[in-house]
Amino acid sequence: MKILELRIMRGPNYWSIKHPKIIVLKLHLENLQDVLTNEVPQFAERLEKLFPSMYEHRSSAGSPGGFFKLVREGTTFSKVVQHIALELQTLAGMDSGYGRRYAGPEPGVDFIVFSYQQERAGEYAAHAAVRITELLAKGKKASVVQDVAKLHQIREDEYFGPSTEAIVSEAVSRGIPYINNHRSGLIQLGYGVHQKHIQAAMTSRTSCFGVENAGNKNATKLILEDAGVPVPTGSIVTDAEELEAAIEELGYPIVIKPLDGNQGKGATINITSWKEAHRALGDAQRYSKQVMVEQFIVGADFRLLVINGKFTAAAKRTPAMVVGNGISSIQQLVKEVNKDPRRGIGHEKALTHIKIDKHTRSLLKEQGLSLQSVLPEGEVLYLKSTANLSTGGTATDVTDLVHPYNVLMAERIAGIIGLDVCGVDVMTTDIAIPLPETRGAVIEVNAAPGLRMHISPTEGLPRNVAEPIINMLFPYGNPTRIPIVAVTGTNGKTTTTRLVAHMLKFKGYQVGYTTTDGIYIQDKKIIKGDTTGAYSSEFVLKDPTVNYAVLECARGGMLRSGLAFRQCDIGIVTNVSADHLGLGDINTVEEMAEVKAVIPRTVCQDGYAVLNADDDLVFEMATGLSCKVAFFSLDEENPRILKHISKGGLAAVLENGYISIFKNTYKIRVDRVADIPLTFGGRARFNVQNVLAATLAGYISHFEIAEIRTALRTFIPSAETTPGRMNLFKLPRYEVLIDYAHNIASMEAIADFIDNVHATYKIGIVAGIGDRLAEDTVEIGRIAAETFDEIIIRQDKDLRGKSGHEINSLIKQGIMSVKPNMKLTEINQETRALAHALEYAPEGAFIALFSEDIPESVKLVESFRIIEHRQISSLEQDSL
Repeated sequence: MKILELRIMRGPNYWSIKHPKIIVLKLHLENLQDVLTNEVPQFAERLEKLFPSMYEHRSSAGSPGGFFKLVREGTTFSKVVQHIALELQTLAGMDSGYGRRYAGPEPGVDFIVFSYQQERAGEYAAHAAVRITELLAKGKKASVVQDVAKLHQIREDEYFGPSTEAIVSEAVSRGIPYINNHRSGLIQLGYGVHQKHIQAAMTSRTSCFGVENAGNKNATKLILEDAGVPVPTGSIVTDAEELEAAIEELGYPIVIKPLDGNQGKGATINITSWKEAHRALGDAQRYSKQVMVEQFIVGADFRLLVINGKFTAAAKRTPAMVVGNGISSIQQLVKEVNKDPRRGIGHEKALTHIKIDKHTRSLLKEQGLSLQSVLPEGEVLYLKSTANLSTGGTATDVTDLVHPYNVLMAERIAGIIGLDVCGVDVMTTDIAIPLPETRGAVIEVNAAPGLRMHISPTEGLPRNVAEPIINMLFPYGNPTRIPIVAVTGTNGKTTTTRLVAHMLKFKGYQVGYTTTDGIYIQDKKIIKGDTTGAYSSEFVLKDPTVNYAVLECARGGMLRSGLAFRQCDIGIVTNVSADHLGLGDINTVEEMAEVKAVIPRTVCQDGYAVLNADDDLVFEMATGLSCKVAFFSLDEENPRILKHISKGGLAAVLENGYISIFKNTYKIRVDRVADIPLTFGGRARFNVQNVLAATLAGYISHFEIAEIRTALRTFIPSAETTPGRMNLFKLPRYEVLIDYAHNIASMEAIADFIDNVHATYKIGIVAGIGDRLAEDTVEIGRIAAETFDEIIIRQDKDLRGKSGHEINSLIKQGIMSVKPNMKLTEINQETRALAHALEYAPEGAFIALFSEDIPESVKLVESFRIIEHRQISSLEQDSL
């Protein structure tokens, strides 16, 4: 088997809307393409032996063991790859249950789709699943141990962590979107101006002042001491001599920990000898030159959690330990404890495996023990000196036991230190008694405290401590999202996007929008290039100044990684026609329509899908949508429109020369088409469609009709406002049109406009595109021949897989099929071709350039215009 292509989908996509995070694997089965699983001897048995836990896979049978039954009866090996990829992730603590297999475009090629939690893990699982399936099919020995270990490592490297996961999950449950900023490690909650950030339990509200205070343990201690909070006595040391003096003052037992430490790293407790103290000093100084030496407070370790000034939860923490049975060695006892199904690697599960490390061996040695020692029955042995869950410790929820004095103390500490999310570590014999009465003390104050002990305690009631964090960041009733208008289609996307953005800007919104020529924030181009994919959409949604997003979403981006957002408020589909067929495994117009249909399927329930009722494929997208639908049409008598409005629907139509909104039985006239600059007096019918779609977007957004009308009239098409879209230049001797039209539908639309242009002579500068179907390139030649009196054939810089001769031959084939005697010139470079036309065009001519390099061509036309004006001015001077 051979992987032909692997795509990582991160948002709603062609393959799945409900399960956006999926791997799409294009697989060639090679020698297994005509073989079913039941035709390979002992394959089912080998699979079941290697993956016994796969019994839970229900598959199409819908019951446990369903997949094994399917394998025994006979299924494709691509289906096996899908299930192994899912099971490998599950074995590594990443439960991923969604998968599908689809027949590919040619024999022996299948598409395998399966879900993932971590991108790298999904990618690794795909390759491992193919390798394991091949080994099993060949009857060779296969093992999953190394693959599961690798996936575990990937998970630990990339997993959010329990605190982040809990906060993000709570946000999602409230409908708050999030963006994972992989490079910075920050998680963005909310979009645009409403965004907040978290990093574990640290939030964008967490003050630098509070973090600095909590990070400096000595400063914290002094601050709390001044506030009347019980703290251990102690001092800071930097070497053995200072340590010896501190011990002489404090006496044993003591605690030694790094001044700037966290998570218990480098800390040693209950030190009772100089030898232990000297070693502990070295351990602490691995993390901080300055080391805190404190008296050891007798009691248990408690964590009190305060969020937004309110006590929220408390847990009693116990270091990793084993209990002797008089039979088993310490090593065996640890192994037995690690069998607890709640324990896993790192943060995989509620508890972490106990690791026997250097620190553990040192503790054993101090007590005269080794891993082979047998503990008496009932004897408790602590294997770590701190109670952190990350080192195998356990937690017991004691929230309901905390004395009101201790609750108030914790809340005061959070306010004094200045933390919105604060973990207060307390040592006491009984948390239900005021701290001073037990001779207990506050040991430490933590910024960004771990939430795992409260979310998933070993014993006691789990506490949803993520909820108050989300409520603090986003109080109920406050906005979390910005409105999103998503625009797709074959043609008209960019113009519609710009027009809607202009309308919103006119209304006073701070708009961010994406187009094929760049990302714009408040009308300033921030990024140049074709920016119609997920990265560009995310760029806008991450901008803190934007309160409305208009996102052009092209085919390529949706097929490459899906959408950057889960939901939009308005989804516009302009049209669907044959363009880019054969690319990205989309071979028919119907399949292309399915790609474009991703946009209306992501519209939120209260939002609108704005669809072209004149386009059969776009009209069909309304079927099965859960959102509201508004249609637009150039034909006021379109039966689809009439039926829709008879049922109370909303529509925009070209009606008696007006852009009108149909709502129920009413007609609301917005403006005369001839008065809207973008329509070029109504001659550019394709732009009339774009105006209709944008008008609906404005009306749905509760704009006044007068506001919509003014916005339409003030949107002046030009090389600045709509680069490459009907850029019309009037020079003294002729007119020039520059347009980005590059497919059959857009060429036909421009041809329809040019047919209504009064000119003595019409010149077209056209090009073919190498990665288009041959018949499409021929058709472009045919349309050009029917439209122009003279044609200049140019070439794109990137020929995309074909030779220039091959492309030009196809265009000429189309031209000759209509006008065998057409005046024809081949000038490969675009600007040279345009310069030739500008220099030799007769008086009153109309030149149309279908351009690849819009800026350079516009510059050339402008320079010719200046030259011609100077010549005319000079002639006028001479005549005087």
